[in-house]
Amino acid sequence: MTKSAFLWSFATVLAAAPIAQATARQATQAPIPQQALDATAHGTTMAELANARPVTARHAMVVSAQHLATQVGVDILRQGGNAVDAAVAVGYAEAVVHPCCGNIGGGGFMLVHLADGRNVFLDFREKAPLKATPTLFQDDKGNVIPGKSTHTYLGVGVPGTVMGLDTALQKYGTMPLSKVIAPAIKLASEGYVLEQGDVNILDQRVKDFAKYPNVAATFLNQGKPWTVGERLRQPQLAKTLELIAKDGTDAFYRGPIAKAVVAGSDANGGILSLQDFADYTVQWEAPITCSYHGYTYVAAPPPSSGGASICQILQILEPYPLAKWGYGSVNSAHTIIEAERRAYADRNTYLGDPAFVHNPIAKLLAPGHIAALRASIQPDKATPSSEIKGSLGPEEGTNTTHYSVVDSHGNAVAVTYTINYLFGNGQIAGDTGFFLNNEMDDFTSKPGVPNSFGLVQGKANQIEPGKRPLSSMSPSIVLRGPEKKLYMVTGSPGGSTIITTVLQSFLNVAEFGMNIKQAVDAPRMHMQWLPDMVMIEPGLFAPDVQKRLEAMGYKFKEVRSWGADEAIRVNPDTGVLEGANDRRRPAGLAAGY
Repeated sequence: MTKSAFLWSFATVLAAAPIAQATARQATQAPIPQQALDATAHGTTMAELANARPVTARHAMVVSAQHLATQVGVDILRQGGNAVDAAVAVGYAEAVVHPCCGNIGGGGFMLVHLADGRNVFLDFREKAPLKATPTLFQDDKGNVIPGKSTHTYLGVGVPGTVMGLDTALQKYGTMPLSKVIAPAIKLASEGYVLEQGDVNILDQRVKDFAKYPNVAATFLNQGKPWTVGERLRQPQLAKTLELIAKDGTDAFYRGPIAKAVVAGSDANGGILSLQDFADYTVQWEAPITCSYHGYTYVAAPPPSSGGASICQILQILEPYPLAKWGYGSVNSAHTIIEAERRAYADRNTYLGDPAFVHNPIAKLLAPGHIAALRASIQPDKATPSSEIKGSLGPEEGTNTTHYSVVDSHGNAVAVTYTINYLFGNGQIAGDTGFFLNNEMDDFTSKPGVPNSFGLVQGKANQIEPGKRPLSSMSPSIVLRGPEKKLYMVTGSPGGSTIITTVLQSFLNVAEFGMNIKQAVDAPRMHMQWLPDMVMIEPGLFAPDVQKRLEAMGYKFKEVRSWGADEAIRVNPDTGVLEGANDRRRPAGLAAGY
């Protein structure tokens, strides 16, 4: 797509009207999923989007949702560290400067492409406590109790981030833990000056911070919200990070940190135990890969649902002329939505923790199954979600952040990690200094009952002791050509919208000719099977396009914004790294050298 064509596709939608700052759900309204957060405070116009250009670097690059964390990663790369060293440093730094989402109280996934061509995946997703049961969040009549999985200690899964980062560092890093965690300790102890993007995020849960004195002591300034230009210090978190720097995972899983979290759980009606922490493990797995128009898409396997779902969607779409139809057109939107609808139906029916359920990935991606899904798409009509079911047959029984790193050797790392809601369950155990996750809400509280992201899931994802909840997190790496050269590193937060956000950032480049900055900033859409409704951002469709789609049977809900794709593309002609921080996270940064 030419620059002029791209400009037309945006400018004709809203006549270059500003994209207003989105308003997240207020802290008094539960739940507060991460994808509700937006921070486009600078009023980006459609024309500005059309003229957007990525940050470039010759040797190495980091893109994250918080500028100080990005700078920490770039500094590690400049000092001779590799992409894994930098990724671990960024992970700990975001736990300080992006406390809503970066974490040591949650878990996530790391996808690594090594310079020698190997692709590896590390699962450090949280686990359910040993005392958890399938009916944990139901009353004695079998009804799901609102808020029990999201606002209490019962919603806390055993955190995995510390073990995940340490395991990756030991296997593929080159620097000691003490070196890569030192910048995070400094940021926590000395503090950092808040920018507007930081304050926008903190403001979303001010009323919740005030409920807990140990939270208010840090995340309120003498009882008032923090403002731009003030310095936020986190001395208790600094002490926790110092313990980890000294004793590694033992400090977190067998030492004083575990004891403090369990004590907090005991005092607040939770079920976490010291045994839960001592038994926690991370898992190396083979990524899911699929091909699409000469690209190799490398993605996360279960308990992530992203790899299977994105590959399903891409394979359904492959025969269609999306590039000819164009971004935001009736035909491309119709086809993408229908592919998403079918992939989410399979996702919600069949996928779960591979230690507990069989994930029929081969069947989900089998050419025959893909062809059948494609054949069920009507060319001029939306398919009601009530007519779509998980279709393999009867025998098979949002808050988050992402960052991408590429080093000078050709290693690439994509990390998505989470505490589920913005600031997790809003609570901190004792003087540990970090927010706890409410990741147990990602399980199926009751088959057929939506979770807080509206996902209607089945028994495969029911709560069981020691089980990891199904996740939409989709760290992705794209390779190109028969040589499988590194081409793109991408990922996003956003709960159930992660899969479609990451998918569209890739399609925007591969099919619609956008540069990487335009690709992550462009207005998005999202369909997840149930509810039978398509979320759209302002500016996606021209009015006549939306009317035609509505006449085909589509129902749209306009949502100001969701997600925050942080992506890197390797220019295939020059080898230059092109990075883009999503406009929806103005505190973020793409930087390199």
